[in-house]
Amino acid sequence: MPSLSEAERRSVLELARQAISAAVSRSALPSPIPQCEVFAEKHGVFVTLRVNDQLRGCIGVIEGHEPLGEAVARCAVSAALQDPRFAPLGTAELRELEVEVSILSPPAAIRPEDIEIGKHGLLISRGSQRGLLLPQVAIEHRLGSEQFLDETCRKAGLPRGAWRDPETQICGFTCEVFSEDKSPSGL
Repeated sequence: MPSLSEAERRSVLELARQAISAAVSRSALPSPIPQCEVFAEKHGVFVTLRVNDQLRGCIGVIEGHEPLGEAVARCAVSAALQDPRFAPLGTAELRELEVEVSILSPPAAIRPEDIEIGKHGLLISRGSQRGLLLPQVAIEHRLGSEQFLDETCRKAGLPRGAWRDPETQICGFTCEVFSEDKSPSGL
């Protein structure tokens, strides 16, 4: 997965913020969504929103089936308005909002002993149940490898320790994670 330039990162974050602002204020979404260069690539992506350092929404797609620009705009709006864990974001919260984007590598099978905390995100599935945790979750919550596996199982609706079952699939992925600058100047 190639690394984005600082200008590309700023453009992706700007698109996410514009989409959120438009959706929250009930105005038109950014149009047209850029389709060139990085915006045309297909990657899994998650948009994480925080207000005053508190999680306020996180929605994404695991596999890249649409251009990155479209996925970022759609996931940003969904994180702001449709994350079932939170009430929709209000216009008053836009000033304190921090947007973070995680661009995912394709998930691939990984053995529990090969998981590197802070490097790998996890996707655990068994049957129709699946759960995903981004790499930064393990760092933020100070999880060891087994705890990270257990929490990903819990996210999938599986019992802790289900990752030990041979029927359970464990996939790892890496992310390029970037967020807005918290300084008063903005991005």
